[in-house]
Amino acid sequence: MRYEPLLSVNNLNVWYDRKYPVLSGLCLELGTHEVVGLIGLNGAGKTTFIKTIAGLLPGFSLDHLWWKGQEFASGGRTGLFRDPDFKKERYVVFDQDSSFMYFTFREYLDYVAAAYGLARPDVSHLVKGFHFEAFQDVLLKELSTGNLKKAWLITGFALRPKLLFLDEPVNGLDFSSTEFLYELMRGYKAYGTILFSSHVLESICLTSQRVLVLESGRIRREFTGGDIEAKHIREVLWDESHDEGLC
Repeated sequence: MRYEPLLSVNNLNVWYDRKYPVLSGLCLELGTHEVVGLIGLNGAGKTTFIKTIAGLLPGFSLDHLWWKGQEFASGGRTGLFRDPDFKKERYVVFDQDSSFMYFTFREYLDYVAAAYGLARPDVSHLVKGFHFEAFQDVLLKELSTGNLKKAWLITGFALRPKLLFLDEPVNGLDFSSTEFLYELMRGYKAYGTILFSSHVLESICLTSQRVLVLESGRIRREFTGGDIEAKHIREVLWDESHDEGLC
């Protein structure tokens, strides 16, 4: 499959307090139809990056932003993340999410599908794969951590957006659901692109075509192909932790 750029970000700076940037000078490009893993030590800014792309953080700046090969200018360069059309082409599964707690899963799925301008998708395969059959009419607030994660994952994969973000997607999942998730991630290239953050090297090595290492606010290393091995990635993270005096 020929590589084509989907999202390109140049010199992204993100802060909660402007004096203390979390991301600084970050450059990143995602292609169409690929699965990209994002790793880094705790506090490296993985979730912050995903929240920024999701339009949840106002404190950021960047130099250039391209979407589907075109430089985005409407509403300013930072306007893409809150652009209604862009929102319909991306979905985010956060590690922790307390939204829509008084919806059942079916009600949430109907709501989100309508917001994306879609008919309610058939989720029977996803529900069965995640062993979620008994929980579709339970209020989200009453679900366990693992089942709540399954609700968000089922929704994201059912929508099939061009860009699917997953923040620590295996957290809270049982073994069989984790294996099913890996299967979904590997097959997602047929529909779009996944960028996911994880501290579980297994999930990185079993699903990623590229692995980006986030360190000191920017992408410092990239692994591709045969270089995506746990020992190589572990060595990089080990070096980072020593450089920062964490061990």
